[in-house]
Amino acid sequence: MQHDLASPKAQTPHRAGSPGEVLGAFLKLGLTSFGGPIAHLGYFRAEFVERRRWLDDNSYSDLVALCQFLPGPASSQVGIALGLSRAGWLGAFAAWLGFTLPSAIALILFALGVAGHGDLAQSGIVHGLKVMAVAVVAQAVWGMTKALCPDRQRGAIALTAALVVLSLNSPFSQLFAIAGGGLVGWRLLTLPHLPAANHRDYGVSRGGGARLLALFAVLLLAFQALAVFTDSAAGAAIAGFYQAGSLVFGGGHVVLPLLQTSVVVPGWVGNDIFLAGYAAAQAVPGPLFTFAAFLGAAMPAPLGGWHGGLLLLLAIFLPSFLLVGGALPYWEALRQRDGIQRAMAGINAAVVGILGAALYDPVWTSAIHARTDFALALAAFGLLLLTRISPVVVVALAALAGGLMQP
Repeated sequence: MQHDLASPKAQTPHRAGSPGEVLGAFLKLGLTSFGGPIAHLGYFRAEFVERRRWLDDNSYSDLVALCQFLPGPASSQVGIALGLSRAGWLGAFAAWLGFTLPSAIALILFALGVAGHGDLAQSGIVHGLKVMAVAVVAQAVWGMTKALCPDRQRGAIALTAALVVLSLNSPFSQLFAIAGGGLVGWRLLTLPHLPAANHRDYGVSRGGGARLLALFAVLLLAFQALAVFTDSAAGAAIAGFYQAGSLVFGGGHVVLPLLQTSVVVPGWVGNDIFLAGYAAAQAVPGPLFTFAAFLGAAMPAPLGGWHGGLLLLLAIFLPSFLLVGGALPYWEALRQRDGIQRAMAGINAAVVGILGAALYDPVWTSAIHARTDFALALAAFGLLLLTRISPVVVVALAALAGGLMQP
């Protein structure tokens, strides 16, 4: 928001609701919102613009643009901002809790089931879920390529990012690819200038926003230092998940390679369990970032179980609260800077390449071992891309097929 809080163009914040009202509204969505972040934004518009009239279409579109600009889960960030507008910071937490908790609980229960039955991890059902993950990531790469790489320049950025990640055997290769994509986009891309717009006031002052952004940066550095200097597995996990929530651009699927680096590379969670949980996350409503709860519950001590799942769930979503609250007062100033827009376009193209690399390793290499595996992945991809069948149904069919294919 470029306008000062006293500006006549800034609308006064609405605090007409209560945290309980916000919790009830978002809990309903958390139980029923299938289909990924784009579908979630459609559910939000129908519920809060058309039915409840908490805000108008222009304010909602502007909020969506901000949350797509920021790293992190866009639909969850929109929900946090809506709760903030309706009932302050307690409303923001209530919105996140209602939208997130149902899927998080389901995934923690699934993780406990996998951990409690060792043979389940090697079952045909879990193998079917791993194959399903190939189809899900392939669909994400397909859609993001069309949306975020519409020209040769951005296509080249994506291809280069994929080559960097596949060639450099380093946990920092993804961050290097993102930074390089932003730099190349800033220097080389040409984009139209965005028109100015009026903005809703969410009750966060510029000073408050600056403090939230400073806290976000301090925690990012502090968690990394904690992981390095204490040699703590829990500290390293918290640092990795906070970093993932801080640096993921382009949607929930892009979190896959960052989390894979955080938990599979150190050997805390095997690739089989990782991909089975990722596929299971497609079958539950709510944000894909609740995959963090599955991983936290599946990890060994000192994490694992309910406390591990909830701790890493908080770690991956905490950046969203700080970034949304911090950026809201500065959104208009940010969006009007052409250099920022070019850099973000380059970053978005780079994350397409990173996700494309993840489609090969670890997703493809861990799941596709035979012609029948590829056939199942291709069938699931076709159902996701070409039909209106719910992803929940496709996940169930893939798990069933995997069980039937097991010798």
